[in-house]
Amino acid sequence: MTGRVVLVGAGPGDPELITVRGARALREADVVVYDRLVSPALLELAPARAERVYVGKEPARAATPQEQINTLLVEQATAGRTVVRLKGGDPFVFGRGSEEAFACAAAGVPFEIVPGVSSAVAAPAAAGIPLTHRGIARSFAVVTGSTASRAHGEPAPDLARLADAVDTVVVLMTAGNLEQTCAEIVAAGRPETTPAAVVQWATTPEQKTVVGTLGDLPSLALGASIGPPATLVVGEVAAIGRELGRLARRSDVLREPAAKTRDRC
Repeated sequence: MTGRVVLVGAGPGDPELITVRGARALREADVVVYDRLVSPALLELAPARAERVYVGKEPARAATPQEQINTLLVEQATAGRTVVRLKGGDPFVFGRGSEEAFACAAAGVPFEIVPGVSSAVAAPAAAGIPLTHRGIARSFAVVTGSTASRAHGEPAPDLARLADAVDTVVVLMTAGNLEQTCAEIVAAGRPETTPAAVVQWATTPEQKTVVGTLGDLPSLALGASIGPPATLVVGEVAAIGRELGRLARRSDVLREPAAKTRDRC
């Protein structure tokens, strides 16, 4: 008897941002295999009888090897169970969801992919920063700044190629090397005066946003005790987001999860 695996995107942090389809999959789960950034509230959607298995990866700590996660999914499904693989954001955006899908396909295990709201777009939006804006930004790129991927021998993101290729650059998992990332983007040709913002714990009550420029953002973020998880946004849209936030707060119409926004002005 063969069960199935459902790769579900949990969204950027706020449990209300999971899709209806993702929530339904959780209610039907026999096993939930979940990551570090998944809201505990989402685990409560699964039946009480469902087994919950944590396989999260934390900075500077040992993590469950990806091959072991793949094996776990296949074994549980082969035993006839419905397995929900719950991932922060979207399972196919730096979530290794495709590797898990390949493992299921190779083993003949039925699987389904339920897209989620990626923090690549949700973190800027939650901070009032548009990734595109008519007349200013018509393109954006998303890369990972994770030091963990580099430690495992994966190539570093080609920031030199991206810095001038698109209007807005979004760097995920950047808290651990924000200063280096900003310096690399400047070295690639972006002026130090380019607006930039970093958003921590986007869409949650702990959300904190720091806005500045490529030149001063690292020091501002350090002063604000920005840590992981955090998303960096580089481009003129960061300045637009700051102005939008000021106007909205002046009129008391902007509702942020925590309204913790700091900038250099």
